[in-house]
Amino acid sequence: MSQSLPPDITGPHRHRNNASMVRTADPAWHAAAKAGLIGVRVDTPDANNRLVVRETGHEFVNMCSCGYLGLNHHPQVLQGAIDALEEAQATSLVLSTTRIRHNLLVRMEEELSELFGAHILPGASCTALTAGILPLVASGHLTDGQPRVMVFDRFCHFCMSYVKPVCAEESLVLTCDHNDLDHLEEICRTYPRVAYVADGAYSMGGTAALDGLRRLQERYGLFLYIDDSHSLSLLGDRGEGFVRSRLPMNELTVIVASLGKGFGTGGGIAMLGSRAMFEFLHRHAGPVGWSQNMSLPMVGASLASAAIHRSPELGELQRRLAENVAHFDRVLPTPFADNGLPVRRITVGDADDAVRMSGELFQRGYYSSAVFFPIVRRGEAGLRIMLRADLTGEQIDAFADTVRDVLPS
Repeated sequence: MSQSLPPDITGPHRHRNNASMVRTADPAWHAAAKAGLIGVRVDTPDANNRLVVRETGHEFVNMCSCGYLGLNHHPQVLQGAIDALEEAQATSLVLSTTRIRHNLLVRMEEELSELFGAHILPGASCTALTAGILPLVASGHLTDGQPRVMVFDRFCHFCMSYVKPVCAEESLVLTCDHNDLDHLEEICRTYPRVAYVADGAYSMGGTAALDGLRRLQERYGLFLYIDDSHSLSLLGDRGEGFVRSRLPMNELTVIVASLGKGFGTGGGIAMLGSRAMFEFLHRHAGPVGWSQNMSLPMVGASLASAAIHRSPELGELQRRLAENVAHFDRVLPTPFADNGLPVRRITVGDADDAVRMSGELFQRGYYSSAVFFPIVRRGEAGLRIMLRADLTGEQIDAFADTVRDVLPS
């Protein structure tokens, strides 16, 4: 760690504050549990669109599934998992992928690299990838060996914020307000090496200010580490996602994304700008190379999903999703309407109202998650809704009518 950088105090304090916030939020979580909205156990006779509580027979539509294109129940994807299991005759090799990688995993790396135009590093999850990669960004090991000041967007996903204390052992850690590019540019002027950590498409709605970030990268050499899990597969001719379809890959950009959302399978990937970066990370990025990586059935499912991404069917699924999102925005406008992404949020303000609404919707046949502090800011509690390609217009209309019926006056 460079001695010229001041010691960080934000990481550990942030960690303690998160624990305090969780304790503060306990009443809302208890209310959600009391309303039967936590730990719901279901069978899935119709995947996303008809879930059944076995004990009571209660049926409902899942309105907060991240299976945006319905690929999580696509017959070709399911068959891909079965085929891989039969070919490998094992669920996994159960050892570090740094030592040995199954040929199915190598094939997936190669096919996704070609598909997304980047060097692909797989991991058990985005959390594992982030935990392994971010400290190496902070230490400078992915660039010139000099530490980089780490600037986290205030709204970035918790799996990235959780690594702040580890990054703080390597360099200065700062937090900037959401999409505050003026503040970010001021930091870039102050420090010669800066990395920015953010989401591409945010899990509570909205997107990163990519045009401004690209300008800062070109002007100051800003390193970008962006989690784009909520847009992978949804945008781009080959499902590259919001960020990759707008930013060229280079050695100052890492894009991580879950394969367990729009892509329809499981695990995560990091899109990298060079093969040298892949080789370094798959050896040294801690949790990325430990003995638990993607299971071989998920690798097989991912190969099948990749085949769909190379076919005309991807465009058809993207079109159906876009039509459903536009339909929802017409019948139930929200602040993120017309942004081209499927995450919507209805803000009611009070956590009790959000839980009550979610409970009433559940009883009427729709599950939509109540979100409240610390998931969102105080006073901005509400419902989070995810639109999908496999919803019908009639289901969207009926859901919108039910939401209006349960909204506080």
